[in-house]
Amino acid sequence: MGRLSFDSVDALIYDPVSANRTATRAALYALGFRRTETVSTIEAFVESIQKNPPDIALCEAQGQADELCAAIQQMRQGGAGHNPFIVIIVTAWEKSAGLINRVVSSGADDLLLRPFSTALLGQRIEAHIDRRKSFVITTDYVGPDRRKDDSRASNTELFAPPNSLKMKAKDKLSDEVVSRKLDIELKSAREKLHTEKLRRDSFQVCILWRLMQDVLPSKGAPPELERLCELVRSIERRSRDTEFQPALEWCDSLLAAVEGLSLGVDRNASMHLLGHAALSLHNAFHPETSSADLLAEIDATVAIIRARNQPAAIAV
Repeated sequence: MGRLSFDSVDALIYDPVSANRTATRAALYALGFRRTETVSTIEAFVESIQKNPPDIALCEAQGQADELCAAIQQMRQGGAGHNPFIVIIVTAWEKSAGLINRVVSSGADDLLLRPFSTALLGQRIEAHIDRRKSFVITTDYVGPDRRKDDSRASNTELFAPPNSLKMKAKDKLSDEVVSRKLDIELKSAREKLHTEKLRRDSFQVCILWRLMQDVLPSKGAPPELERLCELVRSIERRSRDTEFQPALEWCDSLLAAVEGLSLGVDRNASMHLLGHAALSLHNAFHPETSSADLLAEIDATVAIIRARNQPAAIAV
């Protein structure tokens, strides 16, 4: 740890228990951290990240794991704070399978079981400086790539997230230089995040339309409709004041189709509008993909989803 310097690193500790906050702060101080803020509520944690993003955050999951993981996920998706790529270590007293799954799904970098030694905390921090995992962007997840099977083919592109912790602790850059370098890297990474999210979410809209297409009409709205509407609203927000502004027209058409299906107005016409708008929206973000190739990719994905769900349906 001697080659690292933490005196200029900004750290944030969230823990509802005062004694735990004190213990964590003492451990960081022993490692050389001198700029540490502590908060006792998730609301204060989110506010601090939005107003003054730290280089590293340590967050306690015990008691409000779902709320904490939701806040981390929102941040990783670019919905809270200027820097979605802060190094985040979640701490907990009990490491259950459910908690592990929630933390992993949130996009946090690490889960550290309490009580932990100063040396172990230092090792984990060093790992996120020297060997931080590349990030991946999907429809539901933005965070470290944790795929165990590296041989499995994937079209998911990985990228190295901006890491101001490394800039300060290892590269020993001044605050002024870090600020300039981080702004440049964040601009590029945030553009990548938003563009990739738009591409992934528009494809997911096509998948949901295709799943709905083969379901026989029934009373009430299809179960996929709510999720589809959420994705369209997200795409709408991300597209405003960008080069993808024309996509807003197709978002409006999709929402009109959703309203028609929700009200039970001419299902065939609504489904036709939904399909046309979904494919057109996806094409706005993938102009290089032909309609035939897109439909083939959609059908292949839908076939995988159905095969995955078939055993459960048979069991019922």
